[in-house]
Amino acid sequence: MPVRRPARTALAVAAVALLSVTAAACGDTGELRGAGPTPTAVSPAKLWPDLRPASSPAYPYDVATRATVRGVAVPGDDIRAVDPVDVVEAELKAHPDDYGSKGAYHGTVDRMKECGPGGDRARCPLLKPYYRDLTGDGRADLTLGFRLYPTNQTAVRVYTVERHRLVQVLADNDAIIGVELAGRALIERSPADISGYEYRTTWLWDPGQRAMVFSRDEYLHVGDGRHSKTPSPSPSPAQSP
Repeated sequence: MPVRRPARTALAVAAVALLSVTAAACGDTGELRGAGPTPTAVSPAKLWPDLRPASSPAYPYDVATRATVRGVAVPGDDIRAVDPVDVVEAELKAHPDDYGSKGAYHGTVDRMKECGPGGDRARCPLLKPYYRDLTGDGRADLTLGFRLYPTNQTAVRVYTVERHRLVQVLADNDAIIGVELAGRALIERSPADISGYEYRTTWLWDPGQRAMVFSRDEYLHVGDGRHSKTPSPSPSPAQSP
């Protein structure tokens, strides 16, 4: 196709004329102004390139928990058909060191008795169950939470179904002010020891370990801390679209 340069030149002349008229009528209004010098981009600086590699691993973190839940059937491999009360009761029986008369969470046993028929639901420590596919197998998994007494902690658990069995793939106890499900990630929010901040921990499914593993933790600024106070734990994990 031929280059239509004359037409473009005519348009440019007309545009210059229009701008000249506009400038004469409006003075300096709308004129471009410099924003100052642009800072020069600086690449990351590698510190101590000759530093010897560490001879031992970093401080260990309990990154994965996996255990088959005994005594709880899964009718039709449907995790929604499992009674959450039975799931928690199975854990209480399986860990007498934690929930026995001398255990750190011994008060939870008596509170769980209120979760059955005729019990005081206000005293029941079990929180609302949530169902979402966190393992990526196309089936819903179960996220449970229950309060731990006499401590000010909350137990967060995730269960899936494998080979007709209920399997626990996440177990974490912490002082929690909120829990979120974002995609296939579970995020715990806890009060931080720094005023104006909160501590968040993210757990993700690891196909290799067949469990929800610790992915990252971070301190996030949530306020100036001058008028803030430690909020009470949320009654249940927050639902996300």
